[in-house]
Amino acid sequence: MANWRILSRNGEPFADRTEAGNLLAAELKDYAGRNTVVLGIPRGGMAVARQIALQLDAKLDIVLSRKLRSPGQPELAFGAISEDDQVSLNQDVVRMLDISEDFIEREKAFQMAEIKRRNRVFREVSPRVPLNGMIAIITDDGVATGATFKVALAAARHEKPGKLIAALPVGPEDTIKSLARDADELVCLRSPADFGAVGQFYRRFEQLDDADVLDILRQDRDRLVKPSRL
Repeated sequence: MANWRILSRNGEPFADRTEAGNLLAAELKDYAGRNTVVLGIPRGGMAVARQIALQLDAKLDIVLSRKLRSPGQPELAFGAISEDDQVSLNQDVVRMLDISEDFIEREKAFQMAEIKRRNRVFREVSPRVPLNGMIAIITDDGVATGATFKVALAAARHEKPGKLIAALPVGPEDTIKSLARDADELVCLRSPADFGAVGQFYRRFEQLDDADVLDILRQDRDRLVKPSRL
């Protein structure tokens, strides 16, 4: 079991993803100035990741994973898939909804195509940061079932980082405990008992698009460019 901690059980909302990222950075301050890379899950997770990377003076990158949508209930994930084809299925949901193998394969193919599209778009601005031996911090704006986050951790682990850390603003306790098994360290700011959806714990929770993610990546690239000596 990983070293994990939940800081609060209250459901007080964050002002926005920027505040959530800054609060997480304060909890992760021991990793500032080290071989640290912060990986956000697009799209909303990138706004959180940007603030953590900024405060820790760390590198910023993306980790691409997508939830697998249940038939007739697209908001309900029956699993998730990552860019290196790591797949996690929630067998309880698969059995409950009697999801066929054919549907599973079609949904996997659909989401992998979207992952590849995002990879082409985002990697033009931000080449992949090798994780081997690095301190890798994975973040998002929150988790519900945790399926997408779980495969993101698995994809990062596959690259053999020196330490793998999960950093989350909010999530239900059972999900947090489950994800802790896949990380070396996990910190979650808030885990209220009345968890419904991630968005309820933000006063501002605007949807981000590809252009927003590209802006974040470009700004961070400029941050890391050191001025040359004259």
